[in-house]
Amino acid sequence: MLALMPFWDPLIPPMGISCLKSFLNRYGFSVKTADANTGKDFRTINDTYFETLKESIPAEKRSNFYNIAGEVLRSHLLAHLHRQDEKSYADAIKDVIFKHFYFKVGDNDVDRLNRIIQRFYEQLEAYVIELLERERPGIFGLSVFGGTVAASMFAFKLAKKHDPGIRTVMGGGIFSDQLAPDTPNFRHFLEKTPYIDTFITCEGEILFLKYLRGELPGTQKVFTLKDIPAEPLDISSLPTPDFSGLEVEYYPNLAVYTSRGCPYTCQFCSETLRWGKYRKKNAARVREEMMNLYRQYDSQLFLLTDSLLNPIAGDLAAALRENSIPFYWDCYLRVDRQTCDSSTVTGWRRGGLYRARLGVESGSQKVLDLMNKKISIQQVKDTLYNLAAAGIKTTTYWVIGYPGESGEDFQQTLELITGLANEIYEAEYSSFTYFYSGQVNSNQWAQKRFPLYPEETGDMLVIRSWDLLEEPSREERFRRVNRFKEHCRTLGIPNPYSLYDINKADNRWKKLHKNAVPAAAEFRDSGTIIQECRQVKQQNIAQFDECKIEFNFQGEKT
Repeated sequence: MLALMPFWDPLIPPMGISCLKSFLNRYGFSVKTADANTGKDFRTINDTYFETLKESIPAEKRSNFYNIAGEVLRSHLLAHLHRQDEKSYADAIKDVIFKHFYFKVGDNDVDRLNRIIQRFYEQLEAYVIELLERERPGIFGLSVFGGTVAASMFAFKLAKKHDPGIRTVMGGGIFSDQLAPDTPNFRHFLEKTPYIDTFITCEGEILFLKYLRGELPGTQKVFTLKDIPAEPLDISSLPTPDFSGLEVEYYPNLAVYTSRGCPYTCQFCSETLRWGKYRKKNAARVREEMMNLYRQYDSQLFLLTDSLLNPIAGDLAAALRENSIPFYWDCYLRVDRQTCDSSTVTGWRRGGLYRARLGVESGSQKVLDLMNKKISIQQVKDTLYNLAAAGIKTTTYWVIGYPGESGEDFQQTLELITGLANEIYEAEYSSFTYFYSGQVNSNQWAQKRFPLYPEETGDMLVIRSWDLLEEPSREERFRRVNRFKEHCRTLGIPNPYSLYDINKADNRWKKLHKNAVPAAAEFRDSGTIIQECRQVKQQNIAQFDECKIEFNFQGEKT
């Protein structure tokens, strides 16, 4: 039994456990998967927690609320599991909320949140027991991410109590940063989780297969990239992810991937450390997988889970232009020479490119150079102009308060967004976060790190958080995030969270761009095949270094 616990809120069914399932089925193993996130009761608890926390925080302090509230919820869930007494528990939650919103909540606020957390664990216990009794697995594996770590610890411990003979295995993305294997966090986590038998901290297929065959050393508990053969796994040989048994209709997108790893080394990122050597599939193979999933689930909309799609985007678009059924794909792209070429981008659009998720990060060239992004501000402008002219949704990601970012650098970010407001479909933003290990630059920052919480609170949270004695400070980063949020609101650039917000954002995009891709609702509601991408024509756009000429309602240049 491979499962994903709450809270995880992506656009796709659980990819990791679905890939493992199809791979292990090939070798004769019986695998079932479960996804607790589609349960209505868990979603209600999540929403109730967020709304209760929101009521406790003044509007001017809410910053990037839903992202930050998710971090608070994760810490609260962990603290509840490891509390020693009610006073220290309450004090820890107050400290967590203050460190994220810079506002002191009262005892009544914490009590209300505590009751929601208690209800969550009661509901989770019933879910896990019912799952184990129904399936009676010999092996219970969980894919763990930051938001699911507390629920996963609870489920593992409960499974061992329910059936001492069950074998428990933990994998997932959390080992890339918060629980990187060479950190005090990971060592502390091992001490706290004697009920977890085996940790697979990297690409799982080969190691899990060897584990099931009894080919791994019995005395070894933790397995990393070093335990995988020198020749990396040929991902082109892997079967299509198996989503059977999951509530696929709950998610707006299906999912495939074309590569693993990333050929770049941005200083704040951990992708190269998670996957090892960069590998990609043949575009024809990816098209075949998409067709397999389309036949099963009748959906044209896909999210490609690659770290970066640039190396295969051209080949994939060409292959999909020849496909009998048009597929629309949402992916992570990097600003580069290809994205600055309008004819190339138009070709991608005709091949189904639906949304481009771009790590722009900053409007300051100095900060981009510090990050080792290897892109220019002009390339950012050209890329967004081209994508928007083709009608492709542009989700931009921004890191606020990267070490060394000055007030002037941040102002340059705001000015860049002002000039590109109509070319940005969505602005996703977050404060810079430091991890003890996992980021490319973690070791270079090591001498400036310090624990965010006092020892007692840190012990309760299990996974300790760290910050840097570096400008801008954590509190200044929080202020800048608030300014960023307000700036985007003033410009009308959304960061949609609910279906209602997404529909509003889609309507805005359609009004701004003649070639706008279909709204998300059209894929949900349409009973026919959508194929407008095949008719898209290239737009001639004027590009300027400093501004774009626009006209006001009186026809005057502005």
